Amino acid sequence: MKNTVLFLGLIFFCNALFSQKSKTLPISLEKLETDFILKSAGKLLNELPQTVTTAKCERSAGGVNDYYSEGDYWWPDPKNPEGPYIQRDGESNPGNFVAHREAVFRLSDIVGTLTSAYLLTNDPKYVLAVETHLSAWFIFPGTRMNPDMLYSQAIKGRFTGRSIGLIDAIHFIEVARSVKILHDSKVINDQVYVGVKLWFGQFLDWMFTHPYGVEEMNAKNNHGTCWVMMAAAFADLTDDSAKLEFCRARFKEVLLPRQMALDGSFPLEIKRTKPYGYSLFNLDAMSAICKILSTSTDDLWHFTMSDGRNMVKAIEFMVPFVADKTAWPFPKDIMYWDEWPVRQPFLLFGAQAFYEQKYLKLYLSLKRDLSVYEVIRNVPIRHPLLWAR
Repeated sequence: MKNTVLFLGLIFFCNALFSQKSKTLPISLEKLETDFILKSAGKLLNELPQTVTTAKCERSAGGVNDYYSEGDYWWPDPKNPEGPYIQRDGESNPGNFVAHREAVFRLSDIVGTLTSAYLLTNDPKYVLAVETHLSAWFIFPGTRMNPDMLYSQAIKGRFTGRSIGLIDAIHFIEVARSVKILHDSKVINDQVYVGVKLWFGQFLDWMFTHPYGVEEMNAKNNHGTCWVMMAAAFADLTDDSAKLEFCRARFKEVLLPRQMALDGSFPLEIKRTKPYGYSLFNLDAMSAICKILSTSTDDLWHFTMSDGRNMVKAIEFMVPFVADKTAWPFPKDIMYWDEWPVRQPFLLFGAQAFYEQKYLKLYLSLKRDLSVYEVIRNVPIRHPLLWAR
């Protein structure tokens, strides 16, 4: 009952807010999350770090400090069970090694939740807990992860790692965001901040220079989008103005022209075996890029190509199908059709950018507490309080 009253009160407040054409989202939007955040933070406060050194896969070509994962859609060959894996696009193999990926999910949730709790309470105990996880993951030699993704999304019998494996790092985005917030709030330990900033700077350089990173940057679909999203988030933390500007240009000159159709859809995602989920995912990533990179003098949200393509068209294309998935005019996803949609970040960011209450209402009506692995994998932005400003 309490949550229902809060929700209805928020909607009423937002109606008044938007009718007055306010230029910011209300603090009350985040206050709605207070009980959920503090309850979650209480459960996570004393959790011990679990880095990539906690688990090792015998199929990994890397060392104990190297991140390792396996291609989701690759399976043993029934005709040659001990031979190279074969692809079944859109069908995730439950036998793959996912411990490192889940560890990054866990890190993102712990750091994002505890940072959100600090923003609500100003209690330093949450910051101290965050620092423990950051030190283990990015600073201490015995437990830190090497700042690259050389062995991600490997395929047994084919590749020890692949460029597309870089996409696993999208779950570091809210970690970087949290560290920037705590630094701006002048509450994080200086040595921890410097160590984490150094790690992300090294990771960012790897993204720009290693063949895997360059190949992923040039990917034509959501992989190319996620490369820009990650580069933007990590450059924002490391104060790398040149890379931030590169990402802005990449959005305007490459992502929007090559991926978006005139109606705002993403044809490269629609032709996949999971067109609905991938369309949501790509729009979330593009929206995150606009959220991170837009400035008062370079507003990517309102950037419009000569033929009219822009973010408004992209959001307006998907909103009806989020509100009513049965209206989706393309094939259903081969897997996880019933699990979508959830609280898609593009709705929150779109509400902030365009002061549009229908996006906010739709966002709030969707599932918040995620538990399905495949959904978590494709929703790296799950802590709205980190993005309230």
